Amino acid sequence: MGAPRLEIDLDKIQHNAQTLVERLVERGISVTGVTKATLGSPEIAAAWLRAGVGGLGDSRIENIEAMRGAQVATSMTLIRSPMLSQIERVVMHADTSFNTELAVIRRLSSAAQKAKRVHGVVLMVELGDLREGIMPDDLESVVRETLQLSNIQLKGIGTNLACRCGVSPDANNMAALSALVDSIEARFDITLSIVSGGNSANLEWALSGADIGRINDLRLGESLLLGCEPLHRQPIKGLYTDAITLVAEVIESKLKPSQPWGRVGQNAFGEMPSISNRGNIAQTILAIGHQDIDPNGLQPPSGIKLLGASSDHLIVESDHCLAIGSEIIFQLNYGALVRAMTSPFVAHKLID
Repeated sequence: MGAPRLEIDLDKIQHNAQTLVERLVERGISVTGVTKATLGSPEIAAAWLRAGVGGLGDSRIENIEAMRGAQVATSMTLIRSPMLSQIERVVMHADTSFNTELAVIRRLSSAAQKAKRVHGVVLMVELGDLREGIMPDDLESVVRETLQLSNIQLKGIGTNLACRCGVSPDANNMAALSALVDSIEARFDITLSIVSGGNSANLEWALSGADIGRINDLRLGESLLLGCEPLHRQPIKGLYTDAITLVAEVIESKLKPSQPWGRVGQNAFGEMPSISNRGNIAQTILAIGHQDIDPNGLQPPSGIKLLGASSDHLIVESDHCLAIGSEIIFQLNYGALVRAMTSPFVAHKLID
């Protein structure tokens, strides 16, 4: 298979998932495997299900539809609030969706009635990261109306942290979520089956031995795929950090000056890079660029230094000129992985 490509080791991905599932089940927490960074890959979904994840979640209904079409048999949750323009598709293909707006939940109710289906709803609560979420003081009124809607089953509440502002999950905000669950259950005489505490950023808290309260579900993607936690991007003990790697091909390798010459303005991305003069260097160009990956999310092998990138070119420095057609293997972070998975110009090679 040619380059650029992502090499995806399914055994390592399954190992990562099984390890975290086993650690979290001891804490009374189940795992929802988040497939959005994999474009709903049926093969990765199957590896996670073999590892014991309780269900799958994705932010795009298109990925859920792809997994349904591939006969992936498990519960599936749309973990981003449904768009009104996709309500019918959400009801048809997702068992549950995360919601923050009553206008959307009402439309889900209407669509579910027409489809003769019952659609599950998890209400997302804002706990400080300022992404999506109902303000805690407004939660009771949203629950009251949701419970009155036909063909809608209120399954639980959840929250999301550390995505927009980097607010860390901790004992205080997790206790606040648990308290909201207790309050809602007591007020409406119901039992909520799902209390989704957050994402891979919750692992440090969840595995610390702290009181987990009512939290019984985490939505994991980055940790299962890349073996690290998002708060500090540190490897998680016992997990593989190289389950997915990026391979790029050399298309030019020459001795060139390290410093540009001529009048300098902004580059193609509005930047004015600061470049020091180090004399002539072995500069190599790889056939991949900003259109395919986030260059800042790449970790090159020893002896290779990232210099910059354009839309279609990744420029690196090496100890010597590299052979044209040779390949360089990079590890990558979550941002680079998401972009590479999405690019139609990056192939996916599954290793099992």
